[in-house]
Amino acid sequence: MNRWAIFNRPLRGLGLKNNASSPAMNRWAIFNRLASRTGNHFPVSPVLRLVKLFEILKVAVAAIWAHKLRSALTLLGMIVGVTAFVTVVSLIQGFNVYIDEKIAGIGAKSFSIQRFNPFEDFKDTDTIAAAQRRNKELTLEDYEYLKEKATLIAKLGAKARGTPTEIKRGDQLLEDIFVIGATANTADIDNRNIEFGRFFSDVEADGAARVAYIGADIATKLFPAGNPIGGEMYVRGLPYRVIGVEAVKGTVFGIPQDNFVVIPLKTYQLDFGPLVRQRSLYFTATSKTDQTFNDAVEEARFLMRARHKLQPNEKDNFGIVTPDAITGVRDRIFGTIFLVAIFVPSIALVVGGIVIMNIMLVSVTERTKEIGIRKSLGARKTDILKQFLLESVTLAAIGGAIGVFLAWLVGKVVTVIFFQTYLSLLAIMIAIGVSGLIGALSGLVPAWKAARLDPIEALRADT
Repeated sequence: MNRWAIFNRPLRGLGLKNNASSPAMNRWAIFNRLASRTGNHFPVSPVLRLVKLFEILKVAVAAIWAHKLRSALTLLGMIVGVTAFVTVVSLIQGFNVYIDEKIAGIGAKSFSIQRFNPFEDFKDTDTIAAAQRRNKELTLEDYEYLKEKATLIAKLGAKARGTPTEIKRGDQLLEDIFVIGATANTADIDNRNIEFGRFFSDVEADGAARVAYIGADIATKLFPAGNPIGGEMYVRGLPYRVIGVEAVKGTVFGIPQDNFVVIPLKTYQLDFGPLVRQRSLYFTATSKTDQTFNDAVEEARFLMRARHKLQPNEKDNFGIVTPDAITGVRDRIFGTIFLVAIFVPSIALVVGGIVIMNIMLVSVTERTKEIGIRKSLGARKTDILKQFLLESVTLAAIGGAIGVFLAWLVGKVVTVIFFQTYLSLLAIMIAIGVSGLIGALSGLVPAWKAARLDPIEALRADT
């Protein structure tokens, strides 16, 4: 028979029973035998090597498919580990992107001046108590002082923290809607995305006009049938005219971001009361240039200390929050979480690797006679080694791919309920690459054991 006809016989799965006349006897073993007879000078083209690798892969897949339940149970550890790793990475990356977008939205050269610095004053109960005794409420006089004295600040706005309030129009009543007081220039400082209408003007703010800029959910619920601009609604029983609607923001951690009302600061003070405690005042500012941002922050700190008559050895009795402070805290928190996220799934991956090694050792024992037949036909140690290693790597890579898919599904659910997740190509490649590496390490011992089998002893095996 022409040896090329032998080469063209299809391969069978490694899980099947074989004998000397079975076409499943690897044609590459016959090829290697012919090569050995010619002193290993038989020409092998790169294409032929690629085809040989593909055939070995087909054999590996066939062996896995022949034992579906066993393969599925073997993959559980790998699937759980990869799913956990990729899910946590996508959550952290999604949250980082969200924070970066928020910082980009308010501007990298903006900062806020508050009564407390949440990153320094709220570390523990002692620091909270000390800050409450030390720090004073900010006032409109502080605001005017900063506006008059600052030279490196481009824009300075003031806001009062939101108060949960009932909003009504006709028979529609909305409860616990946060009403915020603000100066007119905060629209530019906060880079508000206005969908309809406009923000209130300096004239309306200085005149304490009852005008309102509302979130998208408020507009949809109170004005379901028409344009809300120019419409009237009641806040605490007082009529307000709607002049603008913000574009939809969505939700963050399941909390709606479109249920708010912004009114002029003076109007807020008249209708809601003094700007203290839950209605406390805080300032937002931007530097004139990115290069002078740090100088603008230090200038604001110096002016506030002078305004509050603090001595050089006294601690600030106010807080300044910058984008760098926010990202710094984020990096410290999620840096630790990321390390834990890598360590915990790695345990599952190690367990999965041990299971794969165990199953591959069992597979070698089951297929001892088959290995003996292959070696008797001329298969080399490297051929047997490649065959079992590729099977182990394929098994692990399939587990990694399934884990990535499950992580993608989890990310979609989290995106709908909480916030946008981000599954990067790098995380996918790392997950599948690590899975394949673990598969290779786990299959090394069984493959080496198979490659070292004596063909005569292997042919005597009962399996």
